[in-house]
Order: sequence, then structure tokens, then C-alpha cells
Amino acid sequence: MLVDSHCHLDFPDFEAERDEVIARAHAAGVKLMVTISTRVRKFPQVLAIAEAYDSVYCSVGTHPHNAHEELDVTADELVKLAQHPKVVAIGEAGLDYFYDKAPRASQAQGLRTHIEAARRTQLPLVIHSRDADEDMMAILSEEMGQGAFPALLHCFSSGPELARRGVELGLYVSFSGILTFKRSEEIREIAASVPLDRLLVETDAPYLAPQPKRGQRNEPAYTAFTAQTLAEVHGVSAEEMARQTTENFFRLFSKAKRPEAE
Repeated sequence: MLVDSHCHLDFPDFEAERDEVIARAHAAGVKLMVTISTRVRKFPQVLAIAEAYDSVYCSVGTHPHNAHEELDVTADELVKLAQHPKVVAIGEAGLDYFYDKAPRASQAQGLRTHIEAARRTQLPLVIHSRDADEDMMAILSEEMGQGAFPALLHCFSSGPELARRGVELGLYVSFSGILTFKRSEEIREIAASVPLDRLLVETDAPYLAPQPKRGQRNEPAYTAFTAQTLAEVHGVSAEEMARQTTENFFRLFSKAKRPEAE
């Protein structure tokens, strides 16, 4: 089986056919999905989807694009919301200096709030990092020194130093359809350097559809294309990569329950 560790099933792209999208994922061997929160104030909609499907879990958190809109969200609030049995992660939170949609100070403040919640709950922090490698490494190193917390660098598209430092700090690294793009040689090299026991796969659907689906709306069923490329760069079979990334998922997302064998 495969797990799509990061998708956005609450987005309007899926509203008209969510049942079919999830059915196609199951048919493709993707037995679990985590639909990721981008705004705590819209968390009820995310949670409702997770509650509606046995194979869907969710996170709670604020995307860095929206950090300045939700600075009033406290770690206490995140911890409380994360008590729901379907909530298996905190985030996504982080730093995005590519779009810079929120002031950088607000992004950093939001990230630290989410780190505190991850530390207290011991649920994994889903980290969004784009064009912010130095600041991200500095914050993660400082915060990890104040108390360990589980985390993963999602949809990895940063430089090799952030991947290396993340692994040193105990983080996992998740790869999306970007890994399959023709011009992603450096990302594939970085993926090859990440230990097998720290790898996850995701779609970030509806974005970033992998080859050969590029240009289409992405969906969880396409997780297998990224897993296949990840297997190739590590020189293992697709079956072995599926097994490994699934084991890694349950180790990191320890609150998620394995589906019953069919």
C-alpha cells in the first residue's frame, strides 16, 4: 500500500467528485491520505472530510501564506483541536520567501507557535519551506535545542543543506510530483541522499501532478508515480519503496491507524 501524506481534499477542485477521487486512490493502492489544514479558522471543513472517510486523516494549522491572518491562534488552541482522533499532525506551517504573501516576521512567529504545539502533542509538524533555507535551518536548530518535536519537510524543493540538516535534527523528508519533473535532477540527487527510513511520498494535490500527468489536476491516486521515481533514485523496487515509505509514515504519524487488510 501507499500513503499520500499530504493533499488538500477540502479545496474546491475536489468538491464535485470527492467520493470518486478517494475511490480512485484506493484502486491505485493509496489506502490512506492526510488532508492538510491551511487555515485554522477553516479547520471545521477539513475535519469534516476526515470524519466522512475512514481512509482520510487531517492536520490542524496555518499555512505561511496566511500566517499574518491567524497570529491570534495559540499553541493551546492547536493542542486542543489536535485532540480529535482524526487529527494526526500539526500544520502546515513554515516559511515561504518565494511568494512572500505574509510578513516574514509573522511567518516565523506562526512557525514557532506550531512547533510548540508539535512539541506538546508529539504529533508531527508538517513544514512548508520555500526559498527560506537559512532561516528555516536556524529556527529548527534553535527550537529543537529547546525540546525535541517530530516533523517533516513536506514537498521538498529546497537545497541539499536543508535536507542534510533536517535529517540530522531527526526530521523526515517528503517528496511530491516535483521529483518526477525533467528538470528536477538536483531534487532527485537530494532524494537519493536521504536515508530510506526518513522518506515519505505525497501529492500536494490538487497541485504538482507528476509525470506523466503533468499539467492535469493532481489527485492522491498519482502518489504511485512519485514513489516509482523515488524507488529508481534509490535503486530499489517500487514495492520496496511503497513498503518503506508506508512504514515511515506510521512511525512518524504515530496516531494514524493502519487500515484493516482487505
